[in-house]
Amino acid sequence: MDGVPRVPAQRRPDPVEPAALRFGVLGPVRAWRGDEPLGTGSPQQRALLAALLLREGRTATAAELIDALWGEAPPSQALAAVRTYASRLRKALDPGVLVSESGGYAVRGLGEGALDLATAQDLAARAEKAKAAGDLCQARDALGQALALWDGETLAGVPGPYAEAQRVRLEEWRLQLLESRLDMDLEQGCHAEAVSELTALTAAHPLRERLRELLMLALYRSGRQAEALAVYADTRRLLADELGVDPRPGLRELQQRILRADPGLAEPSAPPAEPAAVPVRPAQLPATVPDFTGRACSVSELSEVLAASETGVMAVSALAGIGGVGKTTLAVHVAHQARPAFPDGQLYVDLQGTGPRAAEPETVLGSFLRALGTADSAIPDSLEERSALYRSVLDGRRVLILLDNAKDAAQVRPLLPGTSGCAALVTSRVRMVDLAGAHLVDLDVMSPDEALALFTKIVGEERVASEREAALDVVAACGFLPLAIRIAASRLAARRTWTVSVLAAKLGDERRRLDELQAGDLAVKATFELGYGQLEPAQARAFRLLGLADGPDISLAAAAAVLDLPAEETEDLLESLVDMSLLESAAPGRYRYHDLVRLYARACAERDEEPPSEREAALSRLLDFYLSTVAGVYLLERPGDRLVEHLEPARYPGLAFADRHAARDWLYAEAVSLLACVRQAARRETLRRAVDVLWAAVDLAESGANSKEYEAVAALLRDVAQQAGDPRAEARALTALAFVHHISGSRFDVALEEAERAVRLARDAADPLTGCWASNICGVVALYQSRHEEGEAHFTRAIDSFRRLGDRPGEASALCNLSRIHLATGRIDSAVALAREGAAMYDDMGHALKGANGRYALGLALTRSGRLAEATDCLEEALRVFRDSRQRLWEGMTLFRLAELDLAAGRPAGAAVNAETALSLLRGIGGDWRHGNVLTALGRALDGIGQRDRAQVCWREALEIFETLGAPEAAEVRGLLAPVTTA
Repeated sequence: MDGVPRVPAQRRPDPVEPAALRFGVLGPVRAWRGDEPLGTGSPQQRALLAALLLREGRTATAAELIDALWGEAPPSQALAAVRTYASRLRKALDPGVLVSESGGYAVRGLGEGALDLATAQDLAARAEKAKAAGDLCQARDALGQALALWDGETLAGVPGPYAEAQRVRLEEWRLQLLESRLDMDLEQGCHAEAVSELTALTAAHPLRERLRELLMLALYRSGRQAEALAVYADTRRLLADELGVDPRPGLRELQQRILRADPGLAEPSAPPAEPAAVPVRPAQLPATVPDFTGRACSVSELSEVLAASETGVMAVSALAGIGGVGKTTLAVHVAHQARPAFPDGQLYVDLQGTGPRAAEPETVLGSFLRALGTADSAIPDSLEERSALYRSVLDGRRVLILLDNAKDAAQVRPLLPGTSGCAALVTSRVRMVDLAGAHLVDLDVMSPDEALALFTKIVGEERVASEREAALDVVAACGFLPLAIRIAASRLAARRTWTVSVLAAKLGDERRRLDELQAGDLAVKATFELGYGQLEPAQARAFRLLGLADGPDISLAAAAAVLDLPAEETEDLLESLVDMSLLESAAPGRYRYHDLVRLYARACAERDEEPPSEREAALSRLLDFYLSTVAGVYLLERPGDRLVEHLEPARYPGLAFADRHAARDWLYAEAVSLLACVRQAARRETLRRAVDVLWAAVDLAESGANSKEYEAVAALLRDVAQQAGDPRAEARALTALAFVHHISGSRFDVALEEAERAVRLARDAADPLTGCWASNICGVVALYQSRHEEGEAHFTRAIDSFRRLGDRPGEASALCNLSRIHLATGRIDSAVALAREGAAMYDDMGHALKGANGRYALGLALTRSGRLAEATDCLEEALRVFRDSRQRLWEGMTLFRLAELDLAAGRPAGAAVNAETALSLLRGIGGDWRHGNVLTALGRALDGIGQRDRAQVCWREALEIFETLGAPEAAEVRGLLAPVTTA
């Protein structure tokens, strides 16, 4: 040191990594530095950049660039222009990206993913590789990502012959990728979804036969054989007219296969054969059952875990499930298959975990040590010493241990090997989440095919083949539980005079089913009794009471209502029942019973629940919970609606929701269980509350997914109300029934009869709000049946009645409906005014869903008035709300109206896409009448894009529908078909 003070060195900041350059050619030619767009100059300058980017780093000479930009007629200063463009680009880009060499230029040094075309090529290669490996899901995903990189026309706005040639090449490649992705869509069963996309593509590329072939296949697999053949006819005519050629052989062959209904058009798949087990000694494993059936996925999963022991890992699998589900059978089967991998032996013990005295671990260890060659005198007394010696004996050996019927993890831990190369299989009714390192497997019941195969193996192919439907009824009554199927099949096999139908009839009586499912020392009820006997009192009460509810599953909140307990305490009880395999967790916060376990739980409730009145009280709390909650959901969707003020009071609180989206999600998630509760409550004591739950859940009738069950429950409530002599309950049930019938689109006469009776009963019962809604339905039916004068009278009465009650949402609904009458009778201006008034009322009240109905009505009126832009805005806004609200019926109908609007605007291709999508959405809902109207519009659109044969198919189907219904629309369709008929 020289003694001179030093100034501390200042640390220089780390250099900032420059943002990477990115380029796009699959659309307009663009450049970005990071997320910041860069200027790419004039069209010719962009053409130069595109020519260099598409050469993928190779040098382009000046002459080649001049030819690329101007072709055979370049300007006199072409070379100077190229140099100017290159200089400007060099300044805009990073240094060293655009380089000059050999009298030309090149783009170099781009990072991975810098050019969208290169990314698309990589994704396409990945898709090809995944497809070759049989992974269609990954292949489709990769192709979807590649196609998403296109942003409009390739090299949009770029001049020059080179850009034009590349534009054609890349567009052809894009179509090939699209065809490949659509082909995979069809291979994976997405036929109906592909039809609308293929319809639009064939309209845009009418001479592309591969697209026509895919459209034919998609239509055929969607059950639309006639339209598929019509596509072929359109194609043959078009190719003859335009090119003077016939369709290629592949297209002709597909037509012939469709005509033959060739079953090969649906791709079969066969599971891989299971490897045969090779017996080796020594072994303690029980014999595997000779008729072991199915369980291919579970066998594969467990086998993979056991195979891991060959790589030096100590493998433990814990298999859990309800009694009788076949845990032991599966474990023994897998263990036998794995024997070759464990040449030093296989140990087995039944730990008797469901019995009153489970096996003691030290006793089991003594038995295992003797089997492994340890002398009695060398076996210590204590559990800890035996366990340590056991692990020492297993060290360096390859042994499989099967621990069957374990009570809990504490019983199992001392019995596990401690060294690599060994493996343990554990079966238990308890999920061993506290068994560290174990691979947990939850075993479910058999699939229907597996169950039928097991039943057939035991009974015999000859007896089952002639009564296949009865055999399916038997295995369904057994809940697809292997033990129950084995018992039922064994009883039938021992009784040669019985038919399968006789057994099915015996099992059809739920009250006797558990008693019928016993044979010799096998009994389903006894198996369940073992688990029930181990429950604590609070667990046993929850097990009994929850089994009373009819729904396929139950939510945590609903279960809390049944048990009259806080949600936290309820969850603890339910999760403990799940861990003991007496209850299943269907999804987070949802629980369900196996069908036979539910029957057993109900039998326990009848036998053990004290006082007996607690059974009725539990179901009453559940009904009140649904009534309170669904009333809140209704009010969130319809602020200011007076319906909730007219519902029966509920004594148990329901859920509250932060917004309409959460409320709507709850309603659809709970729909099946809610309707099951209403059906169960269809008796005199709870009738009015049941009817009110159904009425407040009216959105389920419109959604399409739950319409049939909603209708069946409404019909049941109507019948019970008639028998009970309750006019108010009957009027409300009839109103709900009339609503779902008119929504169905094919039972208008029935809907009118029900609505008119509801009006009379509501008047007698002094229930004016019900009368208002019933009158509104009468008007809607009259509108659909073209009885306009009657419809106007009904709507006018409904409007006056809603106003007297101060029910503004009801008034808005009737105003929008009256608009439709004015529209049908040529009063266009007043139709627009009425619809605007109704929609404005909905908006003032904050009605999102019903506001969409108002915009739907306004969109129709504006379409007829020729104000197509305004009509489009209204209908598209309605479509967004219906889609967001999961209203499939109205989503489909709005797309149909947009198709009509496209036709009015002279856009047949857009109309075809909208009508196709509407047809797909309305499949199975909305009724024949609506289906016929959509087919009529689709035919007009197809005719407009030159697919005349296919249009004829649509019109003929629509005509058949309208003639069957006696609908006036038949005359219009006959007019569309008339030119062909007369020709």
